[in-house]
Amino acid sequence: MKIVLVGYMGCGKSIIGAFLAEKLQLSFYDLDREIEKETQNSISELFQSKGEIYFRKKENEILKALLEKEEDFVLSLGGGTPCYYNNHELLLKEGVFSIYLKASVETLLTRLKQERTQRPLLHNQDEVSLKDFINKHLFDRNFYYHQVSKIVTVDDKSVVQIVDEIIDLLA
Repeated sequence: MKIVLVGYMGCGKSIIGAFLAEKLQLSFYDLDREIEKETQNSISELFQSKGEIYFRKKENEILKALLEKEEDFVLSLGGGTPCYYNNHELLLKEGVFSIYLKASVETLLTRLKQERTQRPLLHNQDEVSLKDFINKHLFDRNFYYHQVSKIVTVDDKSVVQIVDEIIDLLA
């Protein structure tokens, strides 16, 4: 089974994915890291030098390649991945168990205001505009995020609690 974690930036996909993979003794892939490996550029550099359209095409190409692998694994997607090309449809393929890690706006705001410099879409956001930005994105992405097998709310839960909840859903 391919376990794919979906959700807005800052919801914990990478940390939870790595912990889940370790607990299940599966390989772990982070789509952004796979893109960086293939392109030899950071996500920020790709956005700046090649633009978002190039990045989204590369993201779709690498996602398809990962989902075609024969092995079982855990994969964390980028926050926007399900919203471009037919990526949300790929999450419905047989053998793919997709999980939306749902976080409230307040949880995301608390986490993301610390990380603005590392995230290309947030560089120029102050706290007020960041909250509006998150609200708008969540509204725009809501349809895509709900095209998954299951939803797990992450607010006020530890990584261990979230991973245990996911494992229970897999049983």
